[in-house]
Amino acid sequence: QVQVVETGGGLVQVGGSLRLSCGASGSFSSINAMGWYRQGPGKQRELVATITAGGTTNYADSVKGRFTISRDNAKNTVYLQMNSLKPEDTAVYYCNADVYLHTWSARPSGYWGQGTQVTVSS
Repeated sequence: QVQVVETGGGLVQVGGSLRLSCGASGSFSSINAMGWYRQGPGKQRELVATITAGGTTNYADSVKGRFTISRDNAKNTVYLQMNSLKPEDTAVYYCNADVYLHTWSARPSGYWGQGTQVTVSS
């Protein structure tokens, strides 16, 4: 069983910063890509940023230049540094980990965290 847990959300003023963390634990062979997604009020869940095991990153246009995703493979942890926050960044942020359960797994399985609320107040 694989657990994915996010921490670090909260309330911040416009222009402020927050750092989210997400750790994966349990029984698995390795982690492929990890990523952050968000779902704002009345909106569908959308991609924020992803990072491969090798460190290749991908960002939504709306967060480029403001957010930075990074990971510590030894700790099975991914981070999201969010700077210059805007009210439209308000959302529940979810972490996803693509995990190879076994060394012989042909493809990874995706696991989601429970989400952490980020609220940007003006």
